[in-house]
Parts: sequence; structure tokens; C-alpha cells
Amino acid sequence: MSLPNVAYFSMEIALDQSLSTYSGGLGFLAGSHMLSAGSLQLPIVGVTMLWSYGYYDQRLDHNGEVEVAYIRKYYDFLTDLGISTEVETFGEKVKVKAYRVEPELFGSCPVYLLTTDIDGNSEWARSISHRLYDGDEKIRIAQEVILGIGGIRILQKLRYKFDVIHLNEGHALPAAFELLKQYRGDIEQVKKKTVFTTHTPVAAGNEVHWVDTLAQGGFFAGCPKEKAIELGGENFSLTVAALRMSRIANAVSQLHGLVANKMWEWVEGRCPIRAITNAVNAQYWQDKRMAGAKSFDDLLAAKREMKAELFKYVANHAGKRFDPDVLTITWARRFADYKRAWLILMDKDRLNKLLDSNKIQIIFAGKFHPDDVMGREMFNKILQRSHSLKNVVVLPGYELQLSAILKRGSDIWLNTPLRPFEASGTSGMSANMNGTLHLSIFDGWTVEGTFDGVNGYTIEYDGLDDEMPWEERHWKDHECMMDKLENTIIPTYYENKTEWARLMQQAIRTSMAYFNSDRMVIEYYNRLYNPIAHSDLSAEGEKKTMSITEKPSFDAWTFANIK
Repeated sequence: MSLPNVAYFSMEIALDQSLSTYSGGLGFLAGSHMLSAGSLQLPIVGVTMLWSYGYYDQRLDHNGEVEVAYIRKYYDFLTDLGISTEVETFGEKVKVKAYRVEPELFGSCPVYLLTTDIDGNSEWARSISHRLYDGDEKIRIAQEVILGIGGIRILQKLRYKFDVIHLNEGHALPAAFELLKQYRGDIEQVKKKTVFTTHTPVAAGNEVHWVDTLAQGGFFAGCPKEKAIELGGENFSLTVAALRMSRIANAVSQLHGLVANKMWEWVEGRCPIRAITNAVNAQYWQDKRMAGAKSFDDLLAAKREMKAELFKYVANHAGKRFDPDVLTITWARRFADYKRAWLILMDKDRLNKLLDSNKIQIIFAGKFHPDDVMGREMFNKILQRSHSLKNVVVLPGYELQLSAILKRGSDIWLNTPLRPFEASGTSGMSANMNGTLHLSIFDGWTVEGTFDGVNGYTIEYDGLDDEMPWEERHWKDHECMMDKLENTIIPTYYENKTEWARLMQQAIRTSMAYFNSDRMVIEYYNRLYNPIAHSDLSAEGEKKTMSITEKPSFDAWTFANIK
């Protein structure tokens, strides 16, 4: 049986620092998917947007606070395909032009990039592809229409015969509606070709818009309003409709598989949701010094060398000089409240004792959504506090290069989400590949890949999923984390280098063994793309197989309100 041709639709794909078409974790994941598909020579193409201004550039203003800057990007290494299509959105016919990332450029599969920022379009139409995740609702909807409908039409103009379209999150859902139009309303034909990945239980990541607004934007490709409501509700949920328009979906970790099946169990007519754990591309993320280390001494020497390189960056950008012999902890990811960047800062006196005695150094880095007032405030508060704290810095930005140097040069990669809201999280995987140990809340992929005292450390305790007020949960997580840090991690790092090197070695081995995206992409073929994988599926049967771990408590959740 020949492998099916797959068209992978994603609003962001991070292939290289030089191509600013991503914001963070979703893009990093999609980039790894494309890179592994390329190295494995699998019949996949990517479809994404060519953002004229990227996500945004994060920098500090003259008052020392973070500011959002939009700088136009120019690329001379993309192939102009000389083709375009036309898509109607909000009553305007918009021309969509396509470029291609050639496989030999970054080692990926072919990736097609769509833009509306071209001559012949109105200023409004050109702005559709200006900024990734634009905060204006009409622009945001138009972006999804261009990605989904424009993407299908471009592929068909290129005569790429896809057997499967893979919707990486709900952003590209209009692609399924375009197929529904082409199949004259036969949704079973759409389901045969469509698979869907849901990435988060957080409400903000499960987009909802009024059906009339989406219809005005051309989101449904001419599908009758009544049918659209039947699929996604009047307050239309992209996730719900995707689950009803796909033959099969997947969550992004084993725990998230349980969460997603529980969260969406009320959706009648939904497809099964399997669990395929995220992974990262080892060839891209692992430093060759770690891959070539032959002994514990080699590992420790390589790590010290990489720490010195990171600290040169820190000195140049933050004006503080860090010591490569001091335990270095990094928290680097999106500044969203549920990820709790502030958790380690909760007890000032307790933390200061460790900082002032040179037991630890802490680096924060990451971006917030430009319209996220709370995320911006959180960033600025930690930034201002860092100025008066010894051994603490906040670095603006979180692009691929900075992410890589942080993962190479840290000793501990700190992950502090509020369980169970972290569906997967992949940054700790690439950190592990570089001998950086994970210290994480027992959530997302950590449940599968971080084994306390074997290859890293987990923050868990009796009553992990008991109901309790949020403030009490925060303090309990903080207390467990600090106990682990003070009584286990610090003593091991300073007093038992052999044991620390063993932990590093095991972190590298486990991440390379399972959390390499080559495994992930092969699993997608075997469990999502290949028709043979779907011959005996039923939603009820699939739910019965989801017994990897004990189900968390969901009593505090309010997700059912999106019906």
C-alpha cells in the first residue's frame, strides 16, 4: 500500500530563525513535523502563511519596559511559484499569492506560504497577512479563510493530489468547508480526507465566533448557515466543528488524550480522539557536543562550555554576569497566566537565600500575545523585580536561536503550568536533548517522559488533583518545587557530579528514544493518515482505550459552556 499524500495546514511553522512565520510552541512543533517529514522523505507538504511582519519583535523601551514592535520582513530565498488564487472574505475578493520553501533550504518537506500583501489588493486585504494572530476579529477570521480555502485552491492549482488534509489546530478549518463545497455537501467525503490535531484545553486556544460573523467572512465557503450551526453551534466553536468534520483527531500527549476526551465527550457525532505525544526534531535541536559526548566528564565539560556561551549572551543583553559553575534555572515559554512564570518568585525571602548565596541563577524569557494585557503586565513585573535581584535576568524575545542557546546552556528547565492545562509542552524535550534536566509540574508530556530522580525531577504530591482554591494550589505547587530544589537538586548538583552527569545522560537518552519528531511523524502516518488505521474505529471504542493514567478531576472546569 502506497503512503497517502498529506497536506499539513498550520497557521505558523518555525523552520529557521531567518523565516519569521511563527510565534512559539505551536510553530516549533509544526517546524519539527516538517523537518522530520523531509528527512524521512515522506509525502507531506506544509501549508502556512507568509507573515510580512512576523508575530512581533519584543524589545525594551527607554523606560525599561517591554514593547511590541512590528518590523517588515523581506526574504530573497523563497521560490515564487508564479501562481495565485482568489478568495472572497467580508465581501471583498482577495488575491492570494503562493511561495515555496524548497526542501534543500532547511531540510524540510516542501512548505507553501500564502500572502495577500501584494499589488492589486486593497490596503485592508494586504493587511490580512501582515501579523500572525492579529487581534482584530475580522482580520483574524480572514487569515483563517485565506489559510484554509486559499491553501486548498493553491494546492489544486499546483495539481498536488492530497489524500489527507491535516488541520493543525482549528485555524485552517475553512479548508474542510472548501472540500464540503467541492463535494457538494457530502460531509462523509470530507471526513475521509480530514484529520485534526487539538493542542490545548485552554479556552483561548479553542476559538469561538458568532456564526454570522464567520459567514460574512466567507469562513464556510458557501455552506448554509443552518449546516454550519449544526456542525459548530451558533456561537461557533472551531474545535467542535473540526471534531465533527474529521475522520479522526488526536491530542498531543497521553494525559491530554484523557483531558480532551473528557472535555469534548458531550459533542455528538464527533470523531475519535487518539493521543499522539508531541516531539521535537533532534537533528535541529541537539548540539553536536552533547551528541558526541562519550563519558560523564565529556558531558559536564560540554555543558560548562555551552553555559559560558549563554552567559556571554546574557551579559550582552541584560548587563549581568553569570557564573558557569552555578546551577542555572531557565523558565522560557509563552507568558500566559496559567503557565505561572511567577511561581518560583512567590516566597521572596526563601528565594533570596538561594540567590544571595550563589546557589542558583535564574533566566526568564518568552513572549505574550500583543493584546494580552495580563501577560504584558506579568512580564514587566518580573522584569522590574529582576533588576533588584542578584542572579536573575529577563530576556526579551523567544525566537528559535534564543530558545536553542537557552536549552543548551541551562542546567534546569523549569515548567510550572497549572495542571492539567498544559496539553503537552515541547521545550523540555529539546532541553533534555542537550543535557538540561526537566523540573516540571506533573502535566503534559512530563507524565510520560520525566521520571523523578531518573532523568529529571517532577513536582507532584498526594492529592495532586484534589479540589482546592487556586491560591492554595499555587502555594502547594511552590512548596513542593522549592523542597525539591533545596533538598535534592542543589545538593546533587554541587556534591555529586557523577550523579548529575548520570541524570544528564538519561535525559538525553529518553528524549532521543521517544521524543524525537521522527517517531512522532511515523506515528501520525500509522495512526492518523493511513486508511488502514481507521477501519475499526468508533468514538466509544476509542474512549475505552484511554486508560494510560488516572483521570484528573475536572469539576472546576467550565469548558462545557462553549456549547
